[in-house]
Amino acid sequence: QVQLAESGGGLVQAGGSLRLSCVASGSIRSPNVMNWYRQTSGKQRELVASISRDGDTKYPNFVRGRFTISRDNAKNTVYLQMNSLEPEDTAVYFCNYWDARANYWGQGTQVTVSS
Repeated sequence: QVQLAESGGGLVQAGGSLRLSCVASGSIRSPNVMNWYRQTSGKQRELVASISRDGDTKYPNFVRGRFTISRDNAKNTVYLQMNSLEPEDTAVYFCNYWDARANYWGQGTQVTVSS
């Protein structure tokens, strides 16, 4: 099993920044991909950013260069730097770990952006 512990959520004004962190522990295999998703009430969970163990990143169009995902493999930690936050970014953000044999989710951390 893999355990994921997120931190860094909170309340921020529009235009502000937050940095989310997610520490993975347990049976971590290589290769793997770590992702950030978000979900608001009544909507499906959507991918925000993805990073492979080798550092290849992917972002959906709505991120528009505002978010940056990174990881420290030595610390089994993935980060999400979010800049120029908008009220529409308000959601619960979830860390996700995927390898060929497993798919795990963190508990989520609330991000609230006030206008």
